[in-house]
Amino acid sequence: TIEGAISSDGGGGPLPTTSSGACADDVVDQIEAADDDPNAEALLVTLNTPGGEVLPSDDIRRAAAAFDGPTVAHARDTCASGGYWIAVGCDEFWAHDLSQVGSIGVIASLVNVNEFLTDRWISYERFAAGDREYLQGSVDELYDEFVDRVAAGRDLDPETVRKTEARVYLGREAADRGLVDELGDRDAVEERLGDLLGADCEVETFEPERGLRDRLAAGTR
Repeated sequence: TIEGAISSDGGGGPLPTTSSGACADDVVDQIEAADDDPNAEALLVTLNTPGGEVLPSDDIRRAAAAFDGPTVAHARDTCASGGYWIAVGCDEFWAHDLSQVGSIGVIASLVNVNEFLTDRWISYERFAAGDREYLQGSVDELYDEFVDRVAAGRDLDPETVRKTEARVYLGREAADRGLVDELGDRDAVEERLGDLLGADCEVETFEPERGLRDRLAAGTR
């Protein structure tokens, strides 16, 4: 399960108990542990995330794509931006009819404190050429990469992907646009996994191993 904003460390500070998002390293560990287990024949990635950082999202996508067996992504309330980046690495993508799906776009931001400093009679001078252009160029390159990932993963024309204009769609409209394969709840997804495997299936969660320091900090034993 990928819950909350995606980052390399979960985005919640130094202690696991303060984490407020999905730690990509932990998710990758879970997927790799499942892949190493001979009893795990398929992978179900449950997504409820507004997105997050690009590289951690891609780390999870790569791990899912490398899994040796059928892979199905399933959106709960929200699967946007980095979450969608992950979903296109799976063989199939399911959503509820009222899930919020999409946001195929890239955002970068900087804090501008010029007015704050000016009001306090503080001046700051920095001389650099092309900063804004460089940042915009990086964002554009990442967006092109995102479009290419979605086009390949969803078998869509890149221009069709661009026409989504980074909007978020309800599940049923996302299905009409080819952004998801099927609509259904968890039971329907598990039934589909059974069909893919040709047998009844049982879904289990693989927990990443934590070191002693992390377990003590989290209050676990």
